[in-house]
Amino acid sequence: MSTATETAAALTESELNEVDALWRAANYLAAGQIYLLDNPLLTEPLRREHIKPRLLGHWGTSPGLNFLYAHLNRLISRHDLDMMFVTGPGHGGPALLANTWLEGSYPEVKPEVTQDFEGLRTLFRQFSFPGGVPSHVAPEVPGSIHEGGELGYSLAHAFGAAFDNPGLIVACVIGDGEAETGPLATSWHAGKFLDPVHDGAVLPILHLNGYKIANPAVLARIPEHELDELLRGYGYAPYYVTGHEPGLMHQAMAATLDDVYAEIRRIQEQAREGVSGRPRWPVIVLRSPKGWTGPSVVDGKQVEGTWRAHQVPLPEVRENPEHLRELERWLRSYRPEELFDSEGRPRPAVTAVIPRGQRRMGANPHANGGLLLRPLLLPDPAAHGVPVPRPGTSSDEPTRVLGRYLKDVFARDGKTFRLFGPDETASNRLDAVYDVTAKAWQAAIEPVDEHLAGDGRVMEVLSEQLCQGWLEGYLLTGRHGLFSCYEAFAHIVDSMVNQHIKWLRVHRQIPWRRPIASLNYLLTSHVWRQDHNGFTHQDPGFIDHVANKSSEVVRVYLPPDTNTLLSVADHCLRSRDYVNVIVAGKNATPNWLDPEQAALHCARGAGMWEWASTYPDREPDVVLGCAGDAPTMEVLAAASLLRGYLPELAVRVVNVVDLMRLQPDTEHPHGMSDREFDALFTADRPVIFAYHGYPWLIHRLAYRRHNHAEFHVRGYKERGTTTTPFDMLVLNDMDRYQLVIDVIDRVPDLARRAGAVRQAMSEARERHHRWIREHGEDMPEVRNWTWA
Repeated sequence: MSTATETAAALTESELNEVDALWRAANYLAAGQIYLLDNPLLTEPLRREHIKPRLLGHWGTSPGLNFLYAHLNRLISRHDLDMMFVTGPGHGGPALLANTWLEGSYPEVKPEVTQDFEGLRTLFRQFSFPGGVPSHVAPEVPGSIHEGGELGYSLAHAFGAAFDNPGLIVACVIGDGEAETGPLATSWHAGKFLDPVHDGAVLPILHLNGYKIANPAVLARIPEHELDELLRGYGYAPYYVTGHEPGLMHQAMAATLDDVYAEIRRIQEQAREGVSGRPRWPVIVLRSPKGWTGPSVVDGKQVEGTWRAHQVPLPEVRENPEHLRELERWLRSYRPEELFDSEGRPRPAVTAVIPRGQRRMGANPHANGGLLLRPLLLPDPAAHGVPVPRPGTSSDEPTRVLGRYLKDVFARDGKTFRLFGPDETASNRLDAVYDVTAKAWQAAIEPVDEHLAGDGRVMEVLSEQLCQGWLEGYLLTGRHGLFSCYEAFAHIVDSMVNQHIKWLRVHRQIPWRRPIASLNYLLTSHVWRQDHNGFTHQDPGFIDHVANKSSEVVRVYLPPDTNTLLSVADHCLRSRDYVNVIVAGKNATPNWLDPEQAALHCARGAGMWEWASTYPDREPDVVLGCAGDAPTMEVLAAASLLRGYLPELAVRVVNVVDLMRLQPDTEHPHGMSDREFDALFTADRPVIFAYHGYPWLIHRLAYRRHNHAEFHVRGYKERGTTTTPFDMLVLNDMDRYQLVIDVIDRVPDLARRAGAVRQAMSEARERHHRWIREHGEDMPEVRNWTWA
């Protein structure tokens, strides 16, 4: 198979020298960041005290990243391109810091790292140093849009960035190790959802340097014809650049990028002129040695081109004089005196191919999405609300009503909002959106298919990770979105949301990073209504995972009915810099609050429902707390039973929409003060709390409260099967009858005088057990229950 190294020269001698000078300068800076504490330009012989005491960082991937950055700079300058650079190799921090320093975008956001001798000293010293910057690509690096600490998400982010950005090209470098991850393997299919008319382009660059941390890379070791077949099978047209000799590699990469850019423009121009058909987008495969241009052999062992170059190729520089001499030889091989003047500034030959202004990849506004973000044109949630003349007298499917609200969002703002989900939009009752937009689809469409179109704005693919990656890339580049998912399978993106939360936490502390739209989850088809899917689909633990994360970023909402869901969704779509988790059912649920009451209740986050309480003006004998739609219904049913059986009992019903309200105000911005909490839950009365998820989370959130010892929480206990909705509650001891039993057991002296009531509740549970096994559905008094 022919490779690009066999092409004719694409660069003149002066162009070659300019690209090579930029590459050498970036390599020098990358190595210097790993090793040097002082003497940044080697103006004196290198000594032990010039070396950092702890050598941290990753050299192996840096030369390849620098090579690509230099050549993309040339392409941008030549064609005046709007281009982003997405860094897949996780620890490519030295390379991206080096290049953004050279292009000036880093000194602009961090003025103390000036483009001179002292700025170089600071650049080197801060890297992987206490109080400095991390070794991976992170929010501190201009031009970056994701954490580099975990691999697998670069290509999904790149496509998310390209959606609805018709003039943007996103260059995405994929490393050997990242290419082996599940999310990245799925992301290759994203090209089947990219509309060449209305979207931008993604240029994947698979960088095969042969090794991961300590092992060969799979795609680097399979035969090239097999790799070629794989990429063509994914729908791409591969271009190859292979070798190690710098001059030949520069010419090959320049020629390849010229060809690839021409092909991207041809695809877009044809599509925008009305030529139909799914395009075969180009992909570049770059094969270069790991640790390219670094030490070839150290202590008699091959380093360049092997896994030994992955991190620090000369690990004993402070202890071993030969390593110190080898480091100096290595750094001087880049000829820094040709690259930087006597004041430490990059010479004109180094910066000649670097674009200017916002064309610099580190200064591209898409990589600081808040600069481009505009508020959504949201409808009034009350206009979509359902009438509630009296609590519990009507019912609706909450997410179906939300679907009509989202339809209006799409109709009002058709260019900066998308809905993401793994093949579940209709299943989750959001299909009203298909009245105004379709599902994005570039592959074949059969006559039986529905709601598919090349310009669709609903993104469905059966990969939660790809949906998450797309949405993150979309948000980080200044747009808005919502991720709808079955609750149990949100766990698939646990690690991805963890990385995004970390990004947001740091991003919020960086003044030049502008706020972005929040990442909004709608978790539905939830644990309490998996009537036909059963135990495999019953897991509410995503809330626990998110609740462990940074309090300034995380929000969790459990709207109890349709109108509260609309109010919460509207709030979340307006918010910035958060991860919002909304848990709401898709099945018919009683309506408790009208739109105005719902808005007030959601604004409070938690409150007493006087209409459901007995003797609301009296100190309660017991508090019935609830969070979630199914728990709310059971609490209200239990309150109704108590009203009938024990009318003298003072019962207070408290509903929690914003779960973080349970935390102290010292721990979470939404938390309640102790005074507020005691006023709601009392300081000494029993609290029977029915919760949507695992019960211990409520204990953890409230453990410091005065009344925590009186909290008795019912929730999911990992008991489930394919059964009736009410039986799920009984299996987990969160049904109305058990809640009444809990009240009798916890209120002092009540058990002595309510023994008959307790027995009646136990008998009701047993009657339920027999009924469902004979009739296959819940008892009529449960199935037909309404609030009176």
